[in-house]
Amino acid sequence: MTQTTEAAAVQQPPKQTRARVHRAWFVAAVTFVTIIGAAAFRSVPGLLIDPLHDEFGWSRGTIGAAVSVNLALYGLTAPFAAALMDRFGIRKVVAVALTVIAAGSWLTVWMTAAWQLMLYWGLLVGLGSGSMALAFAATVTNRWFTARRGLVSGILTAASASGQLIFLPLLSWIIERYDWRPAAVTVALAALAVVPFVWLLLHDHPADVGQKPYGAAEFVPKPPPVPGAARRAVTVLLSAVRTGPFWLLAGTFAICGASTNGLIQTHFIPAAHDHHMPVQAAASLLAVIGVFDVVGTIASGWFTDRFEPRRLLAVYYALRGVSLMFLPLLLGPAVHPPMIFFIVFYGLDWVATVPPTLALCREQYGEDSAIVFGWVLASHQVGAAVVAFLGGVARDTFGSYDVVWYASGALCAAAALMALVIRRRAGGEVAVA
Repeated sequence: MTQTTEAAAVQQPPKQTRARVHRAWFVAAVTFVTIIGAAAFRSVPGLLIDPLHDEFGWSRGTIGAAVSVNLALYGLTAPFAAALMDRFGIRKVVAVALTVIAAGSWLTVWMTAAWQLMLYWGLLVGLGSGSMALAFAATVTNRWFTARRGLVSGILTAASASGQLIFLPLLSWIIERYDWRPAAVTVALAALAVVPFVWLLLHDHPADVGQKPYGAAEFVPKPPPVPGAARRAVTVLLSAVRTGPFWLLAGTFAICGASTNGLIQTHFIPAAHDHHMPVQAAASLLAVIGVFDVVGTIASGWFTDRFEPRRLLAVYYALRGVSLMFLPLLLGPAVHPPMIFFIVFYGLDWVATVPPTLALCREQYGEDSAIVFGWVLASHQVGAAVVAFLGGVARDTFGSYDVVWYASGALCAAAALMALVIRRRAGGEVAVA
């Protein structure tokens, strides 16, 4: 057999039986479960602020600094993780990331100094969670789906909120009834429990099982491993920063992170506790955000397949900014209907920004979109890190979080305007107006 014939044979898909459900949906389901299991670590920071402050006497600014390291690394690791998935495969990268998360969370049980919180929760959990970031969902979506990408990205994004729904009430109950240490152990065990699912069930590419991507007209051979993962991530960044849409998307997503992970997820529970609301009640409200986040994100994916993404982003950010302006008036010792309305509304809008942002990255940057989205996600987490730290400093300085709510609302208004600046060219390309 000649070399040409051998190469052609490699490119041909193996014979396969017709299946009622495409394998891509099973891969998406495993990814969904994996992100849920890993979401335990996303639920803890807001619950730890008061217990660590009470036990060790650390300022909220110090604890917020550790959370900010975690959030920043969560974002900055994402583009390199996407490149590593291209080099070594999704399965290996995600399995190692979950193990690192478990180790970092487990080690916090024995910490006695603030620098250890920075190392264990900030560095280790931050690096591990960064490899489990939305770039993971973007890579799975890009490889396994040609059709329904907006819907799938919405579903996988909602998985993190689903995990928050499961773990927030559980971890708050553990902390209130026992201590924060059993909660940290629970996070470690949850991360480890998902590793077997990843190793046994998560396939890297449709070609591994002899199938086309869902919705594709032709079989797509698995590309060879891409060497120089870190170099590729940096090269893609250097190319993207020369384009206007990258800065607009990175800027809006930084504000998204500031107003969600950095603000509400980190500081809502201690802020509500400042108004004498029980911790479990505040944690339950945050979990309810997760319920409606699932609905809002999946709906946003459906909308993204049908409407112009930049207009969706503008609406999402504008409504989020308005809701934050009203939050200081709603906090109190009891849960009233206006607060429930805020929680429902904020949940619907929580990460609804992800599917249209991912769609714009895909339109502009093509095959490099997962890595570019990783860098855009890095800006999301840098924004979250800044507000996680400054929110704690503002609480120490002013005795309340009011100034942080108002400032974040104003930033969301700016993000809405930035989203509208992005224009589509003929042929589906994105350019700056």
